[in-house]
Amino acid sequence: MFTGIVEEVGHVQAVDGGRLSVRASLTLDGLAVGDSVCLNGVCLTVTDRGPRSFDVHVVPETLRRSALGSLTPGDPVNLERALPAHGRFGGHVVQGHVDGVAAIDSMEPDGEALMLRFAADPGLTRYMVEKGFVAVDGVSLTVVDCDRRSFRVTLIPHTRENTAMRDRKPGDRVNVEVDVMAKYVEKLTRAGG
Repeated sequence: MFTGIVEEVGHVQAVDGGRLSVRASLTLDGLAVGDSVCLNGVCLTVTDRGPRSFDVHVVPETLRRSALGSLTPGDPVNLERALPAHGRFGGHVVQGHVDGVAAIDSMEPDGEALMLRFAADPGLTRYMVEKGFVAVDGVSLTVVDCDRRSFRVTLIPHTRENTAMRDRKPGDRVNVEVDVMAKYVEKLTRAGG
């Protein structure tokens, strides 16, 4: 499990089929082969670890559900290690099980913040509510508002400066994970109703 509080921005070092090699520093602390790491919101297993990088394998299902297939060497990626049982919980429950992809539709200044609108499939937005949670590329964010085909979030300067969101622009595709509780509620009310 993750919290959506990005620990560092790493950089893709190499892409070889379904294998990604990622340069990192802070994330490497205590990271071992077999550990889970959240990369742009996707939970992946570390398959190799060097002094300045780690490798993960990305399976076809993950490539179909996420924007990881478009990564190229040099691209920045949000990184978060799995939350230890004794860890501080600062974001929201993020599983790293991406539900789909959205595209940045617009980015507008909002005081010191930046308001982002994402074009998204109704299959994603159906689980979003105003002031609810969403993980965008692994970043825990609050939904400002949403409709059938889009949702908006606001980024404080700290989030923009300390995540890969600083390099995003309109048209970029991002990984989206909705609040898992909304999916459970829907399933339970359908099954029991």
